[in-house]
Amino acid sequence: MSGAETVITSPRDVAIERRGERQRRAYSRGRGPLIWMPPVIVFLILIGIWYLVALYYDKIQGLGFLVPYPHLVLKEFFNDQYFSPQLWQDLLNSTEVALTGLAFAIVIGVLWATLMSTAKWLERSLYPYAVILQCIPILALVPLIGILFGYEFPSRVIVTTMIALFPMVSNTLFGLLAADRSQRELFQLQGASKLTTLVKLQFPGAMPSIFLGLRNAAGLSVIGAIVGDQFFQRGNPGLGVLIQVTTSRANGAGTFAAIIIASLLGIVVFLLFGWIARLVVGKWYEF
Repeated sequence: MSGAETVITSPRDVAIERRGERQRRAYSRGRGPLIWMPPVIVFLILIGIWYLVALYYDKIQGLGFLVPYPHLVLKEFFNDQYFSPQLWQDLLNSTEVALTGLAFAIVIGVLWATLMSTAKWLERSLYPYAVILQCIPILALVPLIGILFGYEFPSRVIVTTMIALFPMVSNTLFGLLAADRSQRELFQLQGASKLTTLVKLQFPGAMPSIFLGLRNAAGLSVIGAIVGDQFFQRGNPGLGVLIQVTTSRANGAGTFAAIIIASLLGIVVFLLFGWIARLVVGKWYEF
C-alpha cells in the first residue's frame, strides 16, 4: 500500500454510523422546540402567578388599581398614550442615555482593567476602588451629582456609567489574567515585551470574558438610564419620567406597561451585544 492506509469498515460499523447520523438530524430538527418550550412554560406559570396576586389585591385588599390583571396591562398598550410620538421620543431619549453611558463604561472599564493587569501591585492598589464604586448606593450620590453636573443629560450619563462600570472592570481583568502560564513563558522566552504580550496573547484570550462583561453592562446601562431619568427631571424626559407619572396617578396598568417597555429595551440591548459577541468570538466560544 503505497503510503496510503486502507480503512476496512464492517457493515455493522456502517449501520451504527448511519443510525448516529439519523439521530443527529432528528435532534437538530427538534432542537427548536426544545429551546423555546421551557421559556414559554415558565412565562405561562409567571402569568398565572401574576393573576393570583392581582386577584388577591383586588378582592381581598381592595387595591386592584395598584396591581392590575395582566390583560389590563396588555390593554393599556393599545391606548393612545403608548402609541404616541411622545412615547417613542421618551424611548429614544432613554436609549441615547443608556448607550452613551455604556460607551463610557466600556472605555473606562477596559483601560482600568488593562492598567491593573500590568502589575500585581497596581491590581492591589486599584481593584478595591472598583469594588467600593460597586457598593456605593448610587441614590445617595444623585443629589451631589446633580449639584456638580446639573440635572440634564450629563448627570444621567454619569449615573448610567457608574452602574454599568463594574462588570466591565471585573470581567476584563479576569480575562486578561487568565492567559495560559505556559504561553506567557513562551512569549518571555521569545523576548516579547509586555505590550506585545498584552496585545497578541492576553487581549485575544480575554475577548470572551470581555464580551460577557459587556452583555451584563448593557443590561445595567438601561437600569442606570431609568434611575437617572427619575431623579433628574430637567432636560429631555425618558421612560423613567413616564414610570413616575403613571405611578403618581395611581395608574397601575400604565406603570406596569411602562416598566415592561423599559424591560424590553434592556432585553434588546442585551441581545444586540450578545449578537455582536457571537460575530466576533462565536467561532471558538459559545455564547
